[in-house]
Order: sequence, then C-alpha cells, then structure tokens
Amino acid sequence: MPRFLLLLALLISPSLWAADPQVEIRTGLGPITVELYPDRAPVTVKNFLQYVEDGFYNGTIFHRVIDGFMIQGGGFTPDLTAKATRPPIPIESQNGLRNEVGTIAMARTRDPNSATAQFFINVVDNESLNFPKPDGHGYTVFGKVVKGMEVVDRIAKSPNGPKPPHMNVPVKTVLIKSARIVGGPGKKPAK
Repeated sequence: MPRFLLLLALLISPSLWAADPQVEIRTGLGPITVELYPDRAPVTVKNFLQYVEDGFYNGTIFHRVIDGFMIQGGGFTPDLTAKATRPPIPIESQNGLRNEVGTIAMARTRDPNSATAQFFINVVDNESLNFPKPDGHGYTVFGKVVKGMEVVDRIAKSPNGPKPPHMNVPVKTVLIKSARIVGGPGKKPAK
C-alpha cells in the first residue's frame, strides 16, 4: 500500500510534473527556463518548440538588449549573420496574455504575420506591446520565465551599443549556448 501512495503522489504532484512545455535556454550568463502556453498560443508554441527541437537556437545570441524594456534573441549568430528561418506564422496576440515582466513573446516586423524564430523576454510591464497597441495588432505572448529571471535581468543590464545596422547590441556577446525541452506533459521539469 505505501508504494501505491508514493506512486500516486509522484503522478499528481505539480512540483514534480509540469502541465505545460518548459524550455531551458542556456546562455553565457546562466540558464533561463520558460513555461509555454499552447492552449493560448498553439501555433506560436508549436513553432518555437520546432525551432528548439531542430537545435536552431544553439549558438545564436541576444542581439538587442534594452534595460527597462526587453531582451531579444534567437535569430543571429555572434557575427550578426541572420539565420535562415522557416516561413512566418500568423499572429496570436489576441489570446489574453499580456507583455508583462518575465513573459516571452515573438518578435516581428511591421507585418503582424511576420514572426519566425526571434523572441523577446519582457523585463518590465510593456503595456504598449499588448493588443491592439502599437499598430492594431500587438505582440504575441506565448509563455513566461519560471526560473532564471535574475539571468534575464543580468542580460538586460549588459552594456550595449550600435553595430550598424543593429542598435543596442551587447558589447560582450551574450550567447545562447543551447535551448532544450526540459518539461511538459509526462516529462520532469528542469531541476
């Protein structure tokens, strides 16, 4: 009987099993774990997880860092060469999730349906990025940092400057060493 209770406790304990997918982003300044919300942004989460599974983010950088705003990465190599991406996905910014501290969202151009691989993590509440602002479409939030917000803050405070045509590029490269799925339905979350 005690073994049955232990098994039951393991199966239902929320601290041991994650309901939503989790991805660990290992950076040169430490790891960041994000939990993703496929029920709110299914296309975006599927797209992000495919890039993770393909190893796309490994060896990319945080190329746009603005303290008091956000950190953006996932599209460029350390020499600022853009990586080839899959086709863009449709925007899912009307999902009720807000660009608040610690949330992860998709970067895009002026075209609302242009998000591919680049993402950003908000370091403050960015009301100006929520649907319908700033251009009638907003930016798609699809998850939240659940571990490593101190790493996000360290990245945000990195000294930066222009490297034309890019602005706000960290002076010292902030490398994304790897991104991997570490939790989700039936998987143990990151320790």
